[in-house]
Amino acid sequence: MKRIIFATGNKNKLRELREILPDFAGEVITMKEAGFTGDIDENGKTFSENAMIKASSIAAQFPEDIVIADDSGLCIDALGGEPGVYSARYLGEDTPYEKKNSIILERLSDVPFEKRTARFVCAVAVCLPGGEDFTVEGTIEGHIHDRIEGEGGFGYDPIFYVQDAHMTTAQMTPDEKNAISHRGKAMRAMAERLEAYL
Repeated sequence: MKRIIFATGNKNKLRELREILPDFAGEVITMKEAGFTGDIDENGKTFSENAMIKASSIAAQFPEDIVIADDSGLCIDALGGEPGVYSARYLGEDTPYEKKNSIILERLSDVPFEKRTARFVCAVAVCLPGGEDFTVEGTIEGHIHDRIEGEGGFGYDPIFYVQDAHMTTAQMTPDEKNAISHRGKAMRAMAERLEAYL
C-alpha cells in the first residue's frame, strides 16, 4: 500500500483520522514525519480551497505519495458565519480555545437558543500520484450552547450542542462523535473514493 501523508500538525485530528479509518491507520504519517519543508499559505475563501492548497503544496514535494489534507471550522449564523475559514486563527493565532469559546458565548449572550444555529464543516482534499485530485465535504448541524460543557473533543466542541444527542460534541465518546461529526462524514466519503483508487 502506498504511503499516506496527512497534512496536519494537529495530534487531535490525526487521532480522529486513525479512529475513523482504522484500515488506513498504519499507513498514515504526518507531513512533519514525511519531512515536508515549506510554508503553506492558506488563503482560500472556502474550506475546500484551503484543504486543496495544503494537499497540493505537499504533493508537489512528494509526488509518489497519497496526500490528504483537511480544513474545518465552525460557522455560526448569528455571527454572519464567523469564525468560518478563520476558525483556527480566530481572535488571534495563539488564543486558547477556552478563551475563544468564552468570547463567543459572550457575543451571543442576548441571542435566543433557536437563533444560535451553527454547523461544523470539514472539507477533505486528496492528491493522488499522477496528478489526480478531489475534495469531499461533511457537515454537522447544531446550536451554540449557553455554557461550556464537556471534557472530550477539542477546539469548539465544548460549546457545540447537538439537539438530537442532548449534549455537546465534547460530552460525546470518541465513537459517538466520529459517527456523526463533520470530519467523520468527510473522512468516510474520502475513504470510499480512496478504496476505489487503491
